[in-house]
Amino acid sequence: MILHETKELDYRPKRIISLVPSQTELLYYFGLETETIGITKFCVHPTTWFITKDRIGGTKTIDTDKIKKMQPDLIIANKEENVKEQIEELALHYPVWVTDVNNVDDAKQMIEDLGELTGKNNEAQQLCAAITKVYLNLPKINRAVKTAYLIWQNPYMTVGGDTFIHDMLQKCGFQNIFSNKTRYPETDIAELKAAGCELLMLSSEPFSF
Repeated sequence: MILHETKELDYRPKRIISLVPSQTELLYYFGLETETIGITKFCVHPTTWFITKDRIGGTKTIDTDKIKKMQPDLIIANKEENVKEQIEELALHYPVWVTDVNNVDDAKQMIEDLGELTGKNNEAQQLCAAITKVYLNLPKINRAVKTAYLIWQNPYMTVGGDTFIHDMLQKCGFQNIFSNKTRYPETDIAELKAAGCELLMLSSEPFSF
């Protein structure tokens, strides 16, 4: 079943599979070494887990048969990162918690939810407090720099105003020149110039230098 509230899981999971890299890192932060039994091939951090944990495919190419053989008692997925049909199939057999993170507040709520599900409430609260403190202490910027954040090349893809990256840019004092668009639109150099881009940020993995 797909869990809609943390209280629907009435036990502490001992066989967790993570289908999202960022959530794998959160499980590691919580100290759930023994409880986490499976991760994706993109969960490269921490390195020790990438080497030792069973990998169940990519975020969008999940090996559902392998997962079934592993008999998890909690699967952690993400609305945007994973394929809806695969998650629904898994939910017929196992409890699945699907996260949906579009801004920093959503991220903190996700941290608290996973802390509740895994019995790591204190760790979750400490992490959320640390995140809040970081944002409260960000230096003030006099003028928002017109910025574009590229997440992909061939074709170039950027971020719209309804994404987590946009929220991060805004909170850090940058002006996303594509805030009037949604999700992850394609763009090109001509459009970047026409929009008056002053700062170009690149997501590290898709780009080679």
